Amino acid sequence: MDRRKALKNVAFLLGTALSSTTVGVLFESFTLPENEKNTVYFSSFEEDVLTEFADIIIPTTKSSPGAKAAGLGTFIPMMIQDCYPAEIQLHFASGLKEMESKCTEQHNKNFVSLTVEERQKIVGELRDETIASKDKKSFFTIARDLTLLGYFSSEIGCTQAREYLPIPGRYDGNADYTPGQKAWAT
Repeated sequence: MDRRKALKNVAFLLGTALSSTTVGVLFESFTLPENEKNTVYFSSFEEDVLTEFADIIIPTTKSSPGAKAAGLGTFIPMMIQDCYPAEIQLHFASGLKEMESKCTEQHNKNFVSLTVEERQKIVGELRDETIASKDKKSFFTIARDLTLLGYFSSEIGCTQAREYLPIPGRYDGNADYTPGQKAWAT
């Protein structure tokens, strides 16, 4: 199974947790024209910012490692460059720069240098702004979607954040589920 097909399967399982923009990009069977691939490039610093952003969305818990451990700082830029049209790539890059500007304005530091509480505040503000604007192509929406998609399609997300059964048994549509039990990964 190729990576794109695997990501589509995870997106299907995540259902309404992903925005229509991300679902559209993953489920449309199109190939980006060569002139739209890699419209934007991400520096190693920007990958670090995306790593820390993703780790606010899915932090490490006592039961499983978070987004940083799953390597999402490189996954998100790769998906943006390889799968999203040029217009959305530019919009995403602009949103990333705007988030950095907000950090400088509010804290006189970049996102990576902020405390976890300050990062949570910035990400919360971005979430609130996105909800108020109903922008399905916002930096926050796409970064959140790719965080969920990348994490739950990673080895860590499949084997440590969810119950993992490497060789499933028979289908049981009425399997017992206890409150607090992890969701199954297949």
